[in-house]
Amino acid sequence: MRHTVLAVGTVVAALVVVVGLLLLGAPVWLPVLLLVVLLALAAWGWVVVTRNARWWGYAERDEDLYIKHGAVFRALVVVPYGRMQYVDVQAGPLEQAFKIASVHLHTASPGTSARIPGLPAAEAARLRDRLTSLGEAQAAGL
Repeated sequence: MRHTVLAVGTVVAALVVVVGLLLLGAPVWLPVLLLVVLLALAAWGWVVVTRNARWWGYAERDEDLYIKHGAVFRALVVVPYGRMQYVDVQAGPLEQAFKIASVHLHTASPGTSARIPGLPAAEAARLRDRLTSLGEAQAAGL
């Protein structure tokens, strides 16, 4: 998410700086060069965002939830449904604009708390409801 904010912010900053330089009477080549550099940075940021999205995944199993992430340093988090304390969905203003959200799973142990970022908002709500019901069913069996 922070990469998306960086990419969008870079484009907005580029436009503000270019218009400002043109209004101040700078040589035309300077704002054009600056615009090209900033747009290249924004494009690079967008590539990073889309590449990072591919490295996240999750699988709902009968007894637990698998969450994997990482390109170079891979991590696999297994959260048993019965160990979940609560599940929440978070979406900041920019995430809401793109209709995406993150699901956060909280357990008694902070080391096994996990998150799944970048889900479509409807899928995040569905997953939260499903995990909550599975967690209640598993906890009732204790």
